[in-house]
Amino acid sequence: MGHFRLAKAALIVASVIGATHVNAEPAPTPPPYHGFYQPQGVDEVGLWREDDESERRLAASQLVIQDEALNAYLKEVLCKTVGTDRCTATRIYVLREPTFNATMSPNGTMRVFSGMLLRMRSEAELAAILGHEFGHFEQRHSLKQFKERRTGSDLLAWGALLASMSPGYDARRTYQSLEISVYGNLYRYGRDQEREADLLGLGYLNQSSLRPQAASEVWQNLMGEIDASALARGLKKPKYNAIAFTASHPPHGERAGYLSELASPGGAIRNDGAPRYRQALAKWLPVFLEDQIKLNDFGASEYIIENLARNGWTPTLWHARGELYRTRGNQRDLVHAAQFYQNAIALDGNLAASYRGLGLSLFKTGERLRGQEALKQYLELAPDAEDAGMIRLMLPKET
Repeated sequence: MGHFRLAKAALIVASVIGATHVNAEPAPTPPPYHGFYQPQGVDEVGLWREDDESERRLAASQLVIQDEALNAYLKEVLCKTVGTDRCTATRIYVLREPTFNATMSPNGTMRVFSGMLLRMRSEAELAAILGHEFGHFEQRHSLKQFKERRTGSDLLAWGALLASMSPGYDARRTYQSLEISVYGNLYRYGRDQEREADLLGLGYLNQSSLRPQAASEVWQNLMGEIDASALARGLKKPKYNAIAFTASHPPHGERAGYLSELASPGGAIRNDGAPRYRQALAKWLPVFLEDQIKLNDFGASEYIIENLARNGWTPTLWHARGELYRTRGNQRDLVHAAQFYQNAIALDGNLAASYRGLGLSLFKTGERLRGQEALKQYLELAPDAEDAGMIRLMLPKET
């Protein structure tokens, strides 16, 4: 993207931020693709070598989910979003990490966290995140940020040296002002890059076959999750439009606002690919939900489960909700958990794990006989389960 297009994009975002209702043009279409990019100069070559070495370690990491079908699906969505010519330069790695994140390195390595996949509800929402990360890659933000930080560090080093040569109060105060100015600029620079990647990602989505309004919905859902987490912990809701001095990203409320305003209006009637996304994630959904529940964030986990259930409750979602409540472990939670497990079993009578959860929940609420019956059914369905020996100790001895 040339300087003129960058300035235009910045003005569009600024106009949306400064007004509640604005008739802004949709995010501009991406710049023409000029082919596979090769690193230029010492800085870029050095960064690419570091990334190549990091990718070699990543490929052998136990955190990487080795699933060709899942990887192929993510690559398909990326190509659908940014175009086949662009996406050929990327390699996607899915990491089993339950936090909301995705990154992309200068050499074309994209890391997608399982926690991000869990929170998406459609191909369109997934495309919004993948397009955003590709925007960072296409604009070589990693290199630009590296150079900016090095310049700032050099400036601070010289400032500290000069201040030490004039060790007076005024000199120290001047250096402190310089330090605040440099760090403030670095954080602002990072936020501006995030906005630029948002605009590029939305530009890809506007010209794709997917619904661009999903980009704003990603951040709306994330704010809902944060609210639910705060409520469950007894904390105040955060301010989503306030910018902290050290914030490296724009506020969630700001992003949701300008992404909504700049989405192509005609794209609202497009398909968002929700059924295809659910099908692609079906195999891993129980695993990702289990990892989320282990984070011990009841409010956030329940919000995610209920959000996924907007299209209907499935055995997997009922079971996960049962696990969530049983893990928290209050007596009233155990009563609810037993009901959730029974809902799962009603939809899938072969769900062994739900019989296990039901049995353990009933035991803790004093319904020992019903609990033993559920645990017997669990062992019949999963006789070789790792905890089979422990479960048998909870059953009456055969005479």
